[in-house]
Amino acid sequence: MLKRDKKRTGVREILVMGVFWRILFIEAVLLIFSLGYRWLAEGAGPMDLFWYAIRIMVLVGIIVVFMVVSLKHFLTRKIIDPLERITLANRQIETDFSKAGTIDLPADTPDEIKAIVSTRANMLERIIRVSNQRLQLVSFIKDTFGRYLSKKVVEEILSSDKGRQIGGTRMTVTVLMADLRGFTTLSESRDPEEMVQLLNRYLKQMSTIILAYDGIIDEIIGDAILAVFGAPDPHENDPQRAVACAIEMQNRLDRLNTELMDDGYPALEMGIGINTGSVIVGNIGSDLRMKYGIVGETVNQAARIESNSIGGQVLIGESTYRAVQAQVQADPPKTLMMKGMKKPLVFYSVVAIDMDGKSISLDVKASAGPLLEIQIPLHCWIIQDKKLDLIPLTGTSLSLDENQFLIQTGTAIEPLTDVKLNFDFCLEAHCFDDIYAKCIDSEPVRDGHHARLHITSMAEKDRERIKEWVAQASA
Repeated sequence: MLKRDKKRTGVREILVMGVFWRILFIEAVLLIFSLGYRWLAEGAGPMDLFWYAIRIMVLVGIIVVFMVVSLKHFLTRKIIDPLERITLANRQIETDFSKAGTIDLPADTPDEIKAIVSTRANMLERIIRVSNQRLQLVSFIKDTFGRYLSKKVVEEILSSDKGRQIGGTRMTVTVLMADLRGFTTLSESRDPEEMVQLLNRYLKQMSTIILAYDGIIDEIIGDAILAVFGAPDPHENDPQRAVACAIEMQNRLDRLNTELMDDGYPALEMGIGINTGSVIVGNIGSDLRMKYGIVGETVNQAARIESNSIGGQVLIGESTYRAVQAQVQADPPKTLMMKGMKKPLVFYSVVAIDMDGKSISLDVKASAGPLLEIQIPLHCWIIQDKKLDLIPLTGTSLSLDENQFLIQTGTAIEPLTDVKLNFDFCLEAHCFDDIYAKCIDSEPVRDGHHARLHITSMAEKDRERIKEWVAQASA
């Protein structure tokens, strides 16, 4: 590595001073030779030699001045000025790369200097081309993989070698899990391409809201969304943003349903569960296959909380509630002991939250009219861990509409239990398909137990038939 002189010396000074000292050295040698020859060959005395030396020195001085001045002008025009133009153009690149264009040189500039300019231009052209290709590649990678991962995550992975190493960091984050109700059953009766289009419209709307609240979408699993707030960059208001985001997602889905039904699609229902806690964030997998994600009990609890929600609900865990308690409006807590858990699961149904001085509330849905009182024999299967009990409960409907049923059974159905219903016979030449629901309330009565069920999945033709019955009864 070349050491820089404390005082910079330019080409102009080097060339002029180099010529000056070399001419002076040559003249000094000639002077000494002339004096020695005159003294030895002609026997000149000291005074003759002195005045002879004076004459020679004056002549040498005139020659040196003439040579320096003339050579300085010649070197400046032929060599120094072209090199200084090249130097100035190179310095301008540091501040403005757009000024790295061609350099105008006099026509009589030496070919070697012209070759430097030509080589420089070719080199800059290659640098610009390679830089543009690199920028396009980086932009392509960020844009492409930003659709599979959050753009924040992509930037973190690309920013350093550590971003591609297997391993993680323990962080406190807020996890949001959203899932559509009955979408799997709905997809079985419709064209796959149509269902993909429907799902994409839903996911686009929800993704936009999550990113607007500075969350990252960790995974899209079918019709479920796993989003994280607080990774890779934590914020103090991660729980508040997650809750506000969830409310906005429910409100947006309510408006999206209006558009979907106008386009001939069925309305969608979504449940959301939120939980805050410690997780491992980082690259999970092996050298052959890895993913950026989160693991930990917090994620599992968020999924458990979400599984107990019904369409239109936002449920938050106890840890999230403690973090947002001062800003949130929520219903009283519910406690549920679930399989595989060492302590009961506690969660709250959120109604509204104050975010940055603004109240964000779940849109008030139109209150349902009176239920249609109708008794239809039915069988009811309890669903546990996505498995149906082998022996169904027998019962009968007491009242219903397209969103909820009130049924009576001989055995109690615990609140928050998922069930499958099947009517025992056809009515008015209409046979009902299987209906899936979640028990939201249960109470004992004289002849058995009443259970209020919220419909999570019902064939559209069955829903329309019930609407017709309710309309006829109200007329």
